[in-house]
Amino acid sequence: MEILGVIPTRMGAVRFPGKPLADIAGRPLVRWVYDAATSCPVLDRVVVATPDQEIVDVVHAFGGEAVLTSPHHPTGTDRVAEVAASSSADVVVNVQGDQPFVTADMLEQLVAPFAAGAGVHMTTLGAPLGPDVDPTDGNVVKVVCDRNGDALYFSRSPIPYYRTPGPAPVLHHLGLYAFTREFLAVYQTLTPTPLELCEGLEQLRVLEHGYRIRVSRTDAPAIEVNTPADLQAAIAHAGARALS
Repeated sequence: MEILGVIPTRMGAVRFPGKPLADIAGRPLVRWVYDAATSCPVLDRVVVATPDQEIVDVVHAFGGEAVLTSPHHPTGTDRVAEVAASSSADVVVNVQGDQPFVTADMLEQLVAPFAAGAGVHMTTLGAPLGPDVDPTDGNVVKVVCDRNGDALYFSRSPIPYYRTPGPAPVLHHLGLYAFTREFLAVYQTLTPTPLELCEGLEQLRVLEHGYRIRVSRTDAPAIEVNTPADLQAAIAHAGARALS
């Protein structure tokens, strides 16, 4: 089974323009993500997909692989699909460009259902909701799963509603995805859906069109960089790692 990792990224992020080249302990963010992805032995190839020549130049300068994609893609997934279309890979992993501390273990857990022959066409990751996580925070996406580990629903709101207290299969959703190359092509044909637009969560489009998403489990989330404040947290984390 051939597995391709694609890192979609661009300079024009609304909340943090220029984010891919932001410095974290002497390395640009995009290099942190690239180095993390290439450390995973199950990824046969890792490519940065971007509409920005300056990102391509930086990636090439540190010895990485990058390709220019169309500037008109509405989502990162569309950028991933453009790269996948010219690939022979069986499975394509969308390694979000805002996750500098993603680990090889997390990526292996993400693709494990494909390796196990589980018959899935798309996977994502979930972690336990830690005690320091506010479930009412709209930036923390939650997912509830069925008994097979397939997603029932993703939401920015707290789910489920605990009319009766007790354990529930709710996880902190992590924005990493893997697809069969064939399903990624199907995904591009799916029209936006009401719940997707309401919640602002692209993965709901898959569920609303009747497809399944298998949620693999990992121990804890990794720090994401979506805002300048997140960057400061990432710099502090990188410094703490260097001292440990």
